Amino acid sequence: MKIVIPVLNDAGLDSDISDHFGRVPYYLILEIDNEGKVKNHSTIPNISEHRGGIGKPADHIIKLEPDAIVAKRMGPRAINLFQKAKIAVLKTGANNVINVISAYKKGELLELTEGCLEARHPE
Repeated sequence: MKIVIPVLNDAGLDSDISDHFGRVPYYLILEIDNEGKVKNHSTIPNISEHRGGIGKPADHIIKLEPDAIVAKRMGPRAINLFQKAKIAVLKTGANNVINVISAYKKGELLELTEGCLEARHPE
């Protein structure tokens, strides 16, 4: 399973999770096996228009072909794009990646179906 998580810093599995999906400096990519163990992880910069680059954050993430996105909050357009691409959007209240992995193993991550309507969130 390949999971993408919006993070505030490039600290690997100790990275802090952002309060929102699109306006983050980095995305952590986790590869988890069937037993819930991390096989691999890497961090990539957010190169979208939200960080001075080109394109929407969701479009860049879809190209990575993840199975799921785990976020605290996300706008309705991004949720819609991921749903159309058959990528699960899961909600977390965790503050760091380690806690997301733990919640994933316990089956505690639920689908994020309602997008936030605020245009900007702090990073």
